[in-house]
Amino acid sequence: MAVSRGVGKHGFVREHGLLTPEQAEAGRRTASLVAELDLRTIRMIWVDQHGAARCKFMSAPDYLASLENGIDFSGALLSMDSANNVFTQAFAENGGLDIPELTGFPDMVLVPDPTTFRVLPWADRTGWVLTDAYFSNGKPVPLDARRLLRGQVEAARELGYDYVSGLEVEFYILRRDSDRIELSEGGWPPPPPKVSLIEHGYQYLSETRLAGINHVVQRLRDAFIDMEMPLRSIEDEWGPGQLEITLDPLDGMESADAMILLRSAAKQLAHEMGLHATFMARPGLPNMFSSGWHLHESLRSRETGDNVFTSDDENHSLSLVGRQFVAGLLEHALPMTLFCAPTINAYKRYKPYSFAPDRAVWAEENRGSMIRVQGQPFERGAHIENRVGEPGANPYFYLAANIAAGLDGVRRELTPPPLAGADPYATEAPKLPTSLWEAVEALEKDDFFPGVFGKGFVKFLTMMKRNEVNRFLGEVTDWEMREYFEFF
Repeated sequence: MAVSRGVGKHGFVREHGLLTPEQAEAGRRTASLVAELDLRTIRMIWVDQHGAARCKFMSAPDYLASLENGIDFSGALLSMDSANNVFTQAFAENGGLDIPELTGFPDMVLVPDPTTFRVLPWADRTGWVLTDAYFSNGKPVPLDARRLLRGQVEAARELGYDYVSGLEVEFYILRRDSDRIELSEGGWPPPPPKVSLIEHGYQYLSETRLAGINHVVQRLRDAFIDMEMPLRSIEDEWGPGQLEITLDPLDGMESADAMILLRSAAKQLAHEMGLHATFMARPGLPNMFSSGWHLHESLRSRETGDNVFTSDDENHSLSLVGRQFVAGLLEHALPMTLFCAPTINAYKRYKPYSFAPDRAVWAEENRGSMIRVQGQPFERGAHIENRVGEPGANPYFYLAANIAAGLDGVRRELTPPPLAGADPYATEAPKLPTSLWEAVEALEKDDFFPGVFGKGFVKFLTMMKRNEVNRFLGEVTDWEMREYFEFF
């Protein structure tokens, strides 16, 4: 009965062997859950190259059919920047990206990953599931974000390791003053929504300030717990309405999947409360502090289950494998920055003595370094914290780049430079890119990531970001008007 539904391609999933036994079993469980809870809508999510959750709201019967057929989904999204401008050559052979299947803006086929299925507590009888993208011939879409990360998780497994990561994400909650879209100021995209600060801020880790927006915190808390996300903490950050959410460590791709759900939930719940949640790194509003995404990571032995970053040497806070992983991150730090900080705005965050790194250094328990070692010799929870990322980063690209660079250090048995001293900002070390165009240039000159992710993927990403840079540099900014309009 399910296969008679008008979605996807009949028998597509089985024909191409696209669900693992674990996913097939999860699919059967979700089918039972759909019936038990009388779910009416399943939001089928595909994460695009920007890390944005693209979606079709599917009926429950058609979701069940998609477990065998997949669903059709527009491949044109792959050619669009964050403002929906087509940045590739329209209707060029191979889609302008050396991928024959992209000629003519074709549909993709999305196949749900039932292991990611959740029931949304704020939406009436609604499920949520992530998908993977394939062409109609059964080949995986090479630009699919989850595919990129899955490849690196498998690479770690081949070396005998499971990748473990934990999220620490900062963002802002603001009062939404208007939902009106004003186009009179010219063009698309329209101006941002009108917002104002909520009565909360300027005190770091303050109980009373956080309690002042307890209605927001409770909605977020309950949603995450109801969706079985491993919520660790919700904290009060420096800025007015700035929050930090941390999750307990997760395996493999789970942290990236959780980041997509975290951002979606925060934005939707805020909107329901007349608020606006933004993961923009540095909003242009008064007295705002920057928001970052700090990635906590380590490797676990697949043979013993032990944390392989734990040092058994009293002279080192990290094991030899841990130090080699750090060495790989530092060696590839400059071209890796584009995966961790992919927006123009992110680079307004990297300032000396700002708690955001400005150079490729590592240090023990020092928040000014790019890589912060957390742990002591013999500590089972020893791990590292990469402090480069912005909260708007595509989580699959961010994690994949970290794994690839770290594993390169392990394979080549690299030795990291000496630890930075008390002041990482005064350490002699390569400077991180200070703008998106510098980050693009660093990746364009790089040989490592094209070798790991594929030349076509890196060409695609840098082409898209070059387009974003050119659009930005072609705009007259408020700063220019203030600086030059009256003076000259």
